[in-house]
Amino acid sequence: MFDSLARAIPYQTLQLHGVKITIKRLDLVHPQISGNKFFKLKYNFLDAQRQGFKKVLTFGGAYSNHIAAASYAAHACGFASAGMIRGEELAARPLNATLQTAQQFGMQLRFISREQYRQKHTAEFLAQLQASYPEHYVIPEGGTNALAIQGCREILTENDLNNFDLICCAAGTGGTIAGLIEASRPQQRILGFSALKGLFLNDDVAKLTTKTNWEIIDDYCCGGYAKTTPELLQFIRLFEAEHSLPLEQIYTGKMLFGISQMIQRGEIASDQRVLIIHSGGLQGKLQT
Repeated sequence: MFDSLARAIPYQTLQLHGVKITIKRLDLVHPQISGNKFFKLKYNFLDAQRQGFKKVLTFGGAYSNHIAAASYAAHACGFASAGMIRGEELAARPLNATLQTAQQFGMQLRFISREQYRQKHTAEFLAQLQASYPEHYVIPEGGTNALAIQGCREILTENDLNNFDLICCAAGTGGTIAGLIEASRPQQRILGFSALKGLFLNDDVAKLTTKTNWEIIDDYCCGGYAKTTPELLQFIRLFEAEHSLPLEQIYTGKMLFGISQMIQRGEIASDQRVLIIHSGGLQGKLQT
């Protein structure tokens, strides 16, 4: 079902401050189920199908890449879908492009308060949700669970495991980097660039793997989730112009900005074989 939707994933090699880096273009795996979302959703939908569900329910913010991808995946795989959207005030506003896309692919949107949304992991909230949506298979925010990690292990091929020393990715809920860590060889280093301020993501990922060959840093989150700086936006403009590779300001732009800074400071050596995972998310891109 899912594998038939995938396109061949190309690699793009370029020089960044004298260091050769290779970018794995997951953004091109599918035009709607883009990047890491393709891998995070794959086994969730296969499990829903195996259990006989016809409907799925998931969570996200108003600009969520996950919501956009999940709505199309449900549509393509023959599921009805529902989305619990953070921010009840949004119900009275015109839908943005992300939510319009989700609705276009049949997702029923329910806007809940931010306070309610923060409770989405609690047993009480999940019990109420199950009572209200008994026929829905529930996929967590960002798609991150054991099935997502299983899917994200498949991002790295045998060639990737044999030919790269450092593997970099952006990090939001931790599912993608956990899959990369689990697939990686002991001699490889996995470096995550958090889109959020704070190091709590380290604790979350540590619960998902017993390996220690990884690190997550928030040095380049630009103050927090979806926040930007003039320096970041300028970097994205110049990088795209020079390398003809699209970035967005929430995940991939911050990751490449961080890698550029680290190379200039000598924290990534010129003899390291560097693989960068482009995790997609371009539907949330600002015009920079």
